[in-house]
Amino acid sequence: MRYIIIGAGAVGATIGGRLAETGGEVVLVARGAHAEALRADGLRLTTAAGPRVHRLPVVSGPAELGELRPDDVLLLAVKTQDAVAALDAWGDAEVAGGGTAAQRLPLLCAQNGVESERLALRRFARVYGVCVWLPATFLEPGVVSALCAPLTGILHLGPAAGGADDRARRIAADLEKAGFEAPVVEDVMRWKYAKLLGNLGNAVQATTGPEPDPAKAALVLRAVREAKAAFAAAGIAYASEAEQAAARDGKVDQPPGVRGGSSWQSLARGTGSVEADYLNGEICLLGRLHGVPTPVNDVLRHAANIFARESLPPGAMSVEDLTALADEAAARAGQGLEVT
Repeated sequence: MRYIIIGAGAVGATIGGRLAETGGEVVLVARGAHAEALRADGLRLTTAAGPRVHRLPVVSGPAELGELRPDDVLLLAVKTQDAVAALDAWGDAEVAGGGTAAQRLPLLCAQNGVESERLALRRFARVYGVCVWLPATFLEPGVVSALCAPLTGILHLGPAAGGADDRARRIAADLEKAGFEAPVVEDVMRWKYAKLLGNLGNAVQATTGPEPDPAKAALVLRAVREAKAAFAAAGIAYASEAEQAAARDGKVDQPPGVRGGSSWQSLARGTGSVEADYLNGEICLLGRLHGVPTPVNDVLRHAANIFARESLPPGAMSVEDLTALADEAAARAGQGLEVT
């Protein structure tokens, strides 16, 4: 199989580089300065085993590859706000022997949140969810680090609609050879909803900084409580904390001093957007559909988007100010007033 990594950022480049290390055929899809750096200097990937340079094919779109191969696997690793453009571009790509990528090829959604699978299933016939536990850093074009050990990451995967199949098992075998644990599960979205709970703090970290703080933890806990109430109202199941701990403890230990998470990194790179609409915003959506107030998540979503839109540096807001906004929104919600 040839793996086409659509979005060779922190997660995509790490998966692509590790697959290449073990003899996998990999194509990286990237844009702008990152693509230029990958072409000129290769992918400079540092893992717990040390730094390596991977000189891999780099394209900006399917036209540069010509007809896709029947054995291609598309791994979507762009941020969810960029998913529709990527899905439309790659879905129409022709495959040797007839048909399009959307009709014939498997698509793996290796992203935070739960929306990309729904977007993909509108277009692609063979969609797989990937629950990504892979702390990685991407701040400089062409340079990615993923320092967890003894495994680089854990990637639960399975058909987005549920169940398991041989294709998922073959992909999992390649990933496990490349230094990941890749359990094939019949309920992959249950794992992704659990991961979503963990990502609700991304906006807090992005706006107030990655340093641990009890006030930040308290704010994140309020967002998680709202989310769990929304999940309960919607009848959404998610993997328990005990299940998640059993799956990863002792397998993906991070060294001290690791930088901020994905939203913090997006702000640090000045990308102009963050995933907040598909993380905290997912909870807001469920709350509105099922009558559950979610004022804290709406404040976090709004604040992170302002930071991205106005190119504010990550960590420029105090946790006291962010908490005050959340308190005010919660008070309005308690009075039955609209949160704006």
